[in-house]
Amino acid sequence: MGLKRKNVLVTGGTGFIGSHLVQALAKDNQVYVVDLVINPHSYYNQQGLNSQVVFEHCDVADFRTIHSVIVKNHIDFVFHLAAQAIVDTAYNEPLETITSNVMGTANILESCRQYGRVEGILVTSTDKAYGKLPRVDETKPISGDHPYEVSKSSADLIARSYFTTYKLPVVVTRFGNVYGEGDLNLNRIIPGIMEAVVKNQTLQIRSNGKYIRDYVYVKDVVDASLVLAKNINKTKGEAFNISSLQNLSVIEVVRKVESILKVKIPYKIQSSTKNEIPVQSVNFAKMRKTFNWKPQNNFTTTIAGIYDWYQNYLTASRVH
Repeated sequence: MGLKRKNVLVTGGTGFIGSHLVQALAKDNQVYVVDLVINPHSYYNQQGLNSQVVFEHCDVADFRTIHSVIVKNHIDFVFHLAAQAIVDTAYNEPLETITSNVMGTANILESCRQYGRVEGILVTSTDKAYGKLPRVDETKPISGDHPYEVSKSSADLIARSYFTTYKLPVVVTRFGNVYGEGDLNLNRIIPGIMEAVVKNQTLQIRSNGKYIRDYVYVKDVVDASLVLAKNINKTKGEAFNISSLQNLSVIEVVRKVESILKVKIPYKIQSSTKNEIPVQSVNFAKMRKTFNWKPQNNFTTTIAGIYDWYQNYLTASRVH
Protein backbone atom coordinates (compact mmCIF):
# COMPACT_ATOMS: atom_id res chain seq x y z
CA MET A 1 0.00 0.00 0.00
CA GLY A 2 1.52 3.30 -1.05
CA LEU A 3 1.36 6.78 0.36
CA LYS A 4 0.83 8.80 -2.79
CA ARG A 5 -2.16 10.87 -3.89
CA LYS A 6 -3.87 10.21 -0.55
CA ASN A 7 -5.79 12.50 1.76
CA VAL A 8 -3.58 12.45 4.85
CA LEU A 9 -4.41 13.95 8.24
CA VAL A 10 -1.58 14.93 10.59
CA THR A 11 -2.71 15.91 14.08
CA GLY A 12 -0.21 18.15 15.84
CA GLY A 13 1.14 18.91 12.40
CA THR A 14 2.53 22.36 13.20
CA GLY A 15 4.65 20.98 16.06
CA PHE A 16 8.23 19.78 16.08
CA ILE A 17 7.95 16.22 14.72
CA GLY A 18 4.66 16.94 12.97
CA SER A 19 6.10 19.70 10.80
CA HIS A 20 8.93 17.49 9.54
CA LEU A 21 6.39 14.75 8.79
CA VAL A 22 4.08 17.18 6.98
CA GLN A 23 7.01 18.38 4.91
CA ALA A 24 7.72 14.81 3.76
CA LEU A 25 4.08 13.87 3.14
CA ALA A 26 3.13 17.04 1.24
CA LYS A 27 5.37 16.11 -1.68
CA ASP A 28 3.00 13.37 -2.88
CA ASN A 29 -0.27 13.79 -0.95
CA GLN A 30 -3.02 16.20 0.00
CA VAL A 31 -2.21 16.90 3.63
CA TYR A 32 -4.64 18.21 6.24
CA VAL A 33 -3.11 19.58 9.44
CA VAL A 34 -4.98 19.77 12.73
CA ASP A 35 -3.55 21.90 15.51
CA LEU A 36 -4.40 24.66 17.96
CA VAL A 37 -1.70 27.22 17.15
CA ILE A 38 0.96 28.06 14.59
CA ASN A 39 4.04 29.62 16.12
CA PRO A 40 5.19 32.36 13.71
CA HIS A 41 8.84 31.35 14.18
CA SER A 42 8.26 27.59 13.98
CA TYR A 43 9.85 25.18 11.50
CA TYR A 44 6.35 24.74 10.04
CA ASN A 45 6.03 28.44 9.31
CA GLN A 46 9.66 28.86 8.30
CA GLN A 47 9.29 26.16 5.64
CA GLY A 48 6.08 27.71 4.29
CA LEU A 49 4.11 24.54 4.96
CA ASN A 50 0.78 26.32 5.45
CA SER A 51 0.72 27.13 1.74
CA GLN A 52 1.13 23.41 0.92
CA VAL A 53 -1.57 21.97 3.19
CA VAL A 54 -5.11 22.57 4.45
CA PHE A 55 -4.99 23.79 8.05
CA GLU A 56 -7.88 23.00 10.42
CA HIS A 57 -7.96 24.72 13.81
CA CYS A 58 -9.12 21.88 16.04
CA ASP A 59 -8.61 20.36 19.48
CA VAL A 60 -8.41 16.55 19.27
CA ALA A 61 -10.10 16.47 22.68
CA ASP A 62 -13.27 17.72 20.89
CA PHE A 63 -14.79 14.58 19.35
CA ARG A 64 -17.43 16.30 17.23
CA THR A 65 -14.94 18.60 15.52
CA ILE A 66 -12.22 16.03 14.82
CA HIS A 67 -14.83 13.58 13.53
CA SER A 68 -16.10 16.26 11.14
CA VAL A 69 -12.56 16.95 9.87
CA ILE A 70 -12.01 13.26 9.06
CA VAL A 71 -15.36 12.76 7.34
CA LYS A 72 -15.61 15.96 5.29
CA ASN A 73 -12.04 15.66 3.97
CA HIS A 74 -12.37 11.96 3.05
CA ILE A 75 -9.23 11.08 5.01
CA ASP A 76 -7.31 7.98 3.89
CA PHE A 77 -4.44 8.01 6.40
CA VAL A 78 -4.05 9.51 9.86
CA PHE A 79 -0.78 10.30 11.63
CA HIS A 80 -1.75 11.14 15.21
CA LEU A 81 0.95 13.19 16.90
CA ALA A 82 -1.14 15.79 18.78
CA ALA A 83 -0.39 15.51 22.50
CA GLN A 84 0.67 17.33 25.59
CA ALA A 85 4.29 16.23 25.40
CA ILE A 86 6.09 18.35 28.01
CA VAL A 87 6.90 16.29 31.11
CA ASP A 88 6.98 19.28 33.49
CA THR A 89 3.58 20.44 32.23
CA ALA A 90 2.21 16.92 32.76
CA TYR A 91 3.43 17.03 36.36
CA ASN A 92 1.75 20.38 37.01
CA GLU A 93 -1.38 19.81 34.90
CA PRO A 94 -2.16 16.06 35.00
CA LEU A 95 -5.85 16.36 34.12
CA GLU A 96 -5.18 18.44 31.00
CA THR A 97 -2.47 15.97 29.99
CA ILE A 98 -4.72 12.93 30.42
CA THR A 99 -7.58 14.65 28.57
CA SER A 100 -5.35 15.56 25.63
CA ASN A 101 -3.29 12.38 25.38
CA VAL A 102 -5.87 9.75 26.31
CA MET A 103 -9.19 11.18 25.14
CA GLY A 104 -7.57 12.88 22.15
CA THR A 105 -6.33 9.50 20.96
CA ALA A 106 -9.66 7.81 21.70
CA ASN A 107 -11.48 10.53 19.72
CA ILE A 108 -9.25 9.99 16.69
CA LEU A 109 -9.71 6.22 16.80
CA GLU A 110 -13.45 6.36 17.34
CA SER A 111 -13.84 8.90 14.53
CA CYS A 112 -11.95 6.59 12.19
CA ARG A 113 -14.02 3.60 13.32
CA GLN A 114 -17.27 5.42 12.67
CA TYR A 115 -16.07 6.79 9.33
CA GLY A 116 -15.02 3.30 8.24
CA ARG A 117 -12.84 4.24 5.26
CA VAL A 118 -9.44 5.03 6.76
CA GLU A 119 -6.71 2.80 5.31
CA GLY A 120 -4.16 3.31 8.08
CA ILE A 121 -3.60 5.09 11.38
CA LEU A 122 -0.22 5.69 12.97
CA VAL A 123 -0.46 6.58 16.67
CA THR A 124 2.64 8.17 18.17
CA SER A 125 3.54 6.86 21.58
CA THR A 126 6.89 7.09 23.37
CA ASP A 127 9.54 5.02 25.12
CA LYS A 128 8.18 6.60 28.32
CA ALA A 129 5.12 4.36 27.93
CA TYR A 130 7.29 1.52 29.27
CA GLY A 131 7.65 3.36 32.56
CA LYS A 132 10.94 3.06 34.41
CA LEU A 133 12.29 -0.14 32.86
CA PRO A 134 15.98 0.50 32.02
CA ARG A 135 16.11 -1.60 28.82
CA VAL A 136 13.00 -1.94 26.70
CA ASP A 137 11.84 -3.80 23.62
CA GLU A 138 8.33 -4.41 22.31
CA THR A 139 7.94 -7.61 24.37
CA LYS A 140 8.12 -5.59 27.60
CA PRO A 141 4.83 -4.51 29.22
CA ILE A 142 3.93 -0.85 29.12
CA SER A 143 3.42 0.74 32.50
CA GLY A 144 4.56 4.02 34.05
CA ASP A 145 3.60 5.96 37.16
CA HIS A 146 4.26 9.60 36.18
CA PRO A 147 1.16 11.36 34.73
CA TYR A 148 2.90 11.78 31.35
CA GLU A 149 4.03 8.15 31.22
CA VAL A 150 0.57 6.89 32.21
CA SER A 151 -1.20 9.09 29.65
CA LYS A 152 0.97 7.68 26.86
CA SER A 153 0.70 4.09 28.15
CA SER A 154 -3.09 4.44 28.19
CA ALA A 155 -3.26 5.90 24.68
CA ASP A 156 -0.97 3.10 23.46
CA LEU A 157 -3.26 0.42 24.94
CA ILE A 158 -6.40 2.06 23.56
CA ALA A 159 -4.88 2.27 20.08
CA ARG A 160 -4.07 -1.43 19.94
CA SER A 161 -7.44 -2.34 21.46
CA TYR A 162 -9.12 -0.72 18.45
CA PHE A 163 -7.20 -3.12 16.19
CA THR A 164 -7.91 -6.18 18.33
CA THR A 165 -11.58 -5.38 18.82
CA TYR A 166 -12.61 -3.51 15.66
CA LYS A 167 -9.82 -4.46 13.21
CA LEU A 168 -8.99 -0.80 12.78
CA PRO A 169 -5.65 -0.62 10.89
CA VAL A 170 -3.57 0.96 13.68
CA VAL A 171 0.19 0.85 14.21
CA VAL A 172 1.88 2.37 17.27
CA THR A 173 5.31 4.00 17.29
CA ARG A 174 7.40 4.43 20.43
CA PHE A 175 10.15 6.99 19.93
CA GLY A 176 13.32 7.57 21.89
CA ASN A 177 14.22 11.20 22.69
CA VAL A 178 13.75 13.06 19.42
CA TYR A 179 15.96 16.04 18.59
CA GLY A 180 16.47 18.31 15.59
CA GLU A 181 15.58 21.59 13.96
CA GLY A 182 12.28 23.04 15.13
CA ASP A 183 11.94 21.80 18.71
CA LEU A 184 10.72 24.96 20.45
CA ASN A 185 10.65 23.46 23.96
CA LEU A 186 13.82 25.09 25.27
CA ASN A 187 13.60 23.05 28.50
CA ARG A 188 14.66 19.95 26.55
CA ILE A 189 18.38 19.28 26.53
CA ILE A 190 19.30 19.90 22.87
CA PRO A 191 17.25 23.12 22.48
CA GLY A 192 18.50 24.22 25.91
CA ILE A 193 22.11 23.64 24.88
CA MET A 194 21.59 25.57 21.66
CA GLU A 195 20.03 28.51 23.50
CA ALA A 196 22.91 28.56 25.99
CA VAL A 197 25.50 28.61 23.20
CA VAL A 198 23.71 31.21 21.05
CA LYS A 199 23.04 33.54 24.01
CA ASN A 200 26.31 32.77 25.81
CA GLN A 201 24.43 31.69 28.92
CA THR A 202 24.82 29.02 31.58
CA LEU A 203 22.84 25.88 30.71
CA GLN A 204 20.32 24.95 33.39
CA ILE A 205 20.13 21.14 33.70
CA ARG A 206 16.84 20.08 35.35
CA SER A 207 18.06 16.63 36.41
CA ASN A 208 21.24 15.58 38.20
CA GLY A 209 22.94 15.32 34.80
CA LYS A 210 23.18 11.54 35.00
CA TYR A 211 19.84 10.61 33.41
CA ILE A 212 20.45 8.42 30.38
CA ARG A 213 18.34 8.38 27.22
CA ASP A 214 18.50 7.43 23.54
CA TYR A 215 18.68 10.37 21.14
CA VAL A 216 17.19 9.97 17.65
CA TYR A 217 17.16 12.61 14.90
CA VAL A 218 13.76 13.89 13.80
CA LYS A 219 14.16 13.00 10.10
CA ASP A 220 14.99 9.40 11.05
CA VAL A 221 11.76 9.31 13.07
CA VAL A 222 9.84 10.60 10.03
CA ASP A 223 11.49 8.06 7.75
CA ALA A 224 10.61 5.17 10.06
CA SER A 225 7.03 6.40 10.47
CA LEU A 226 6.56 6.49 6.70
CA VAL A 227 7.95 2.95 6.38
CA LEU A 228 5.40 1.71 8.92
CA ALA A 229 2.51 3.56 7.27
CA LYS A 230 3.39 2.36 3.77
CA ASN A 231 3.41 -1.21 5.08
CA ILE A 232 0.23 -0.90 7.16
CA ASN A 233 -1.09 -4.32 6.09
CA LYS A 234 2.02 -5.82 7.70
CA THR A 235 2.31 -3.47 10.69
CA LYS A 236 -1.30 -3.01 11.83
CA GLY A 237 -1.94 -4.15 15.37
CA GLU A 238 1.76 -3.91 16.19
CA ALA A 239 3.97 -1.51 18.10
CA PHE A 240 7.47 -0.55 16.93
CA ASN A 241 10.28 1.15 18.81
CA ILE A 242 12.08 3.83 16.81
CA SER A 243 15.38 4.84 18.33
CA SER A 244 19.15 5.01 17.86
CA LEU A 245 22.40 3.73 19.28
CA GLN A 246 23.13 7.12 20.87
CA ASN A 247 22.50 6.20 24.52
CA LEU A 248 23.94 9.03 26.58
CA SER A 249 23.68 10.84 29.89
CA VAL A 250 22.80 14.53 29.90
CA ILE A 251 26.39 15.48 30.73
CA GLU A 252 27.66 13.23 27.89
CA VAL A 253 25.33 15.05 25.49
CA VAL A 254 26.77 18.39 26.63
CA ARG A 255 30.31 17.10 26.11
CA LYS A 256 29.46 15.75 22.65
CA VAL A 257 28.01 19.09 21.53
CA GLU A 258 31.01 20.95 22.99
CA SER A 259 33.31 18.74 20.92
CA ILE A 260 31.33 19.13 17.68
CA LEU A 261 30.78 22.89 17.94
CA LYS A 262 34.19 23.51 19.53
CA VAL A 263 32.72 25.55 22.37
CA LYS A 264 32.66 25.41 26.16
CA ILE A 265 29.16 25.12 27.66
CA PRO A 266 28.95 26.12 31.33
CA TYR A 267 26.10 24.40 33.14
CA LYS A 268 24.33 24.33 36.49
CA ILE A 269 22.74 21.18 37.94
CA GLN A 270 19.24 21.92 39.25
CA SER A 271 18.18 18.40 40.35
CA SER A 272 14.58 19.60 40.15
CA THR A 273 13.02 16.68 38.25
CA LYS A 274 10.28 14.72 39.97
CA ASN A 275 9.55 11.01 39.44
CA GLU A 276 11.26 10.83 36.04
CA ILE A 277 12.98 7.81 34.47
CA PRO A 278 16.69 7.69 35.50
CA VAL A 279 17.99 5.29 32.83
CA GLN A 280 16.45 3.98 29.63
CA SER A 281 17.76 2.27 26.51
CA VAL A 282 15.37 1.48 23.65
CA ASN A 283 15.91 -1.64 21.55
CA PHE A 284 14.70 -1.11 17.94
CA ALA A 285 15.72 -4.57 16.66
CA LYS A 286 12.14 -5.32 15.58
CA MET A 287 12.19 -2.36 13.20
CA ARG A 288 15.63 -3.35 11.94
CA LYS A 289 14.74 -7.01 11.40
CA THR A 290 11.31 -6.38 9.84
CA PHE A 291 12.26 -3.56 7.46
CA ASN A 292 16.07 -3.44 7.53
CA TRP A 293 15.67 0.03 9.02
CA LYS A 294 18.26 1.91 11.01
CA PRO A 295 18.83 5.61 11.69
CA GLN A 296 20.94 7.41 9.11
CA ASN A 297 21.96 10.33 11.32
CA ASN A 298 23.75 11.05 14.60
CA PHE A 299 25.05 14.04 16.55
CA THR A 300 28.17 14.27 14.38
CA THR A 301 26.16 14.66 11.16
CA THR A 302 23.39 16.90 12.51
CA ILE A 303 24.47 19.15 15.40
CA ALA A 304 26.15 21.85 13.29
CA GLY A 305 23.02 22.26 11.14
CA ILE A 306 20.78 22.22 14.20
CA TYR A 307 22.90 24.95 15.79
CA ASP A 308 22.50 27.10 12.66
CA TRP A 309 18.72 26.67 12.83
CA TYR A 310 18.53 27.73 16.49
CA GLN A 311 20.83 30.67 15.89
CA ASN A 312 18.41 31.94 13.23
CA TYR A 313 15.33 31.09 15.29
CA LEU A 314 16.52 32.74 18.50
CA THR A 315 17.69 35.83 16.63
CA ALA A 316 14.35 36.17 14.80
CA SER A 317 12.43 35.61 18.04
CA ARG A 318 14.35 38.41 19.77
CA VAL A 319 13.81 40.83 16.86
CA HIS A 320 10.06 40.27 16.97
